[in-house]
Amino acid sequence: MKSMPFPMQQDSDSGSPTPGEPEFLVVGKLGKPHGLHGEIVMDVYTDFPERLQQGVTVLVGPQFLPLQIIKRRPHARGLLLTIDGYQTREGVAELRNQLVYVRTADRPQLEAGEYYHHQLLGLQVIDEEGRLLGSIERILETGANDVYVVNDESGAELLVPAIESVILKIDLDNNQMLIHLLPGLLPQESSA
Repeated sequence: MKSMPFPMQQDSDSGSPTPGEPEFLVVGKLGKPHGLHGEIVMDVYTDFPERLQQGVTVLVGPQFLPLQIIKRRPHARGLLLTIDGYQTREGVAELRNQLVYVRTADRPQLEAGEYYHHQLLGLQVIDEEGRLLGSIERILETGANDVYVVNDESGAELLVPAIESVILKIDLDNNQMLIHLLPGLLPQESSA
């Protein structure tokens, strides 16, 4: 998943994962077979489903089995895929409930200042005064904007809205996010 753009120090454009990034990214999950000719339903987890075209090789399941898509079409909120070597309902049923991956190095380039969620997880969050507030543990997708769930060493939770007036700088090379604390953002401030 990707989020809205913010100021960010750019990584190299090599396409290679930076240290600490996962080697594979989940793009979907295979569901039940559809019809009699080997199609299978895939729930889409990626913002770039258009990249899952005929001829693309995806990696399936915990063994990252390389499989080639030979046909795809939209279906409800997902896709119907036909995968090379699985042209029967019974055959493709073997792939049911398996996650579908792509290599991180093969991910699409984002616009300047945009980033993937996995790049933000674990970033240290620092306010303008230099205080370490914790690290990003989860990202909530609310519809209007993402919310970063930041936990400090004691386990206290801080919810940081991903809006331009709060997020001042994202520096992936130094594993940091600089934020402006809005009044009431810290839990102890809101109870006062």
